[in-house]
Amino acid sequence: MKTIALKSPGPDSFPRWVLWCVGGLLAFSLVAVGLVRITGNGPDQLTAAITAERSLRFVDRPDRGISIIDGTTGELLTVMRGEQGFLRGTVRALARDRRSYQIGAELPFQLIARTDGRLALYDPLTSHRVDLESFGPDNAAVFAQFLTMKPAAGSN
Repeated sequence: MKTIALKSPGPDSFPRWVLWCVGGLLAFSLVAVGLVRITGNGPDQLTAAITAERSLRFVDRPDRGISIIDGTTGELLTVMRGEQGFLRGTVRALARDRRSYQIGAELPFQLIARTDGRLALYDPLTSHRVDLESFGPDNAAVFAQFLTMKPAAGSN
């Protein structure tokens, strides 16, 4: 019977690429933290002042449109027809949050514009917010038009 002698691992048996990856990850983390500290664009940044705000309700219609209603006066602002994927998806995400808290859809959301150009749809009941500018200027513009929109002719 033959015996096989096993060699003990040498000092260079650990793969160097793992050390390089860990070093790169640490360097990236340090640079990222440094940039957040220098620029002030971190999660704890101060929010800019509000320039415009409007309470809005979004109601699905039988014709598959969406009624946009002023949450303060109850007046119909407009009816959005067609797919309206971004509008519908954003409102549904906030409505889903409300359902998880067993809150109805009767109370309005807040559309908030800030001095730094940010636009957000905020739910005061759940404290959840969707930063609309994060989805690009075209998608943010879908909501921005509601800030200054007058009630539709013949509404309440």
